Amino acid sequence: MAERVLVIVPTYNEKDNIARLIPAVLSQDVNIDVLVVDDGSPDETGAIVDAIAASDPRVHCLHRAGKMGLGTAYLAGFKWALERDYAIIFEMDADFSHAPEMIPIFLDSVKDADLVIGSRYQNGQVNVVNWPMSRLFLSYSANIYARRVTGLRIFDATGGFKCFRRKVLEAIDLSSVKSNGYAFQIEMTFRAWKKGFRIVEIPIVFTDRTEGSSKMSKRIVREAVLMVWRLRWWSITGRV
Repeated sequence: MAERVLVIVPTYNEKDNIARLIPAVLSQDVNIDVLVVDDGSPDETGAIVDAIAASDPRVHCLHRAGKMGLGTAYLAGFKWALERDYAIIFEMDADFSHAPEMIPIFLDSVKDADLVIGSRYQNGQVNVVNWPMSRLFLSYSANIYARRVTGLRIFDATGGFKCFRRKVLEAIDLSSVKSNGYAFQIEMTFRAWKKGFRIVEIPIVFTDRTEGSSKMSKRIVREAVLMVWRLRWWSITGRV
């Protein structure tokens, strides 16, 4: 029997993207389902997903009361997936910065890995399109910083296009994961690494959104700066 796959897509005001993204994702493999975790989008993103789900059993939507953040959205999605028989669970952005056409490559790569990360920065190459130089510098520097502080041997620790085998999420105490912005990506990968799971990076091209607005903020950056030191301390004290 083929393994069931769930692609989790957090949303907040993504009405201009989500109706196009869902069929693009589903078309990659007949075993894929999509779970949209919507944070009460005022633009009725959730209602659009509900309308699609009404005629397609492969589409699901979790509605949350308000804007609660990326990390908690993924944690809600992970728990939803673990309560069902999904063997492979993806993280994916809603804005087409992650190309749906890469999903089959992830699925092939995860046959020999436990966690596959789509890397924007691998082997000295930078594959980012349409970002201002200031944001690219911030992102690239943040990954160097995270590697040096935590010892994590990953080029793109902040990347959000990821594919987990079920056993990785089962092994991590999800209730203890507290980061909520892009630090969440670092923390989840770090915890998987400390558990001894095999992590593989594959190159992707990250193309900045053309519809909607970015959710990046100074608070998210500050959280990531502090989180890497917490992870280092937790590792020393045996908390992860």
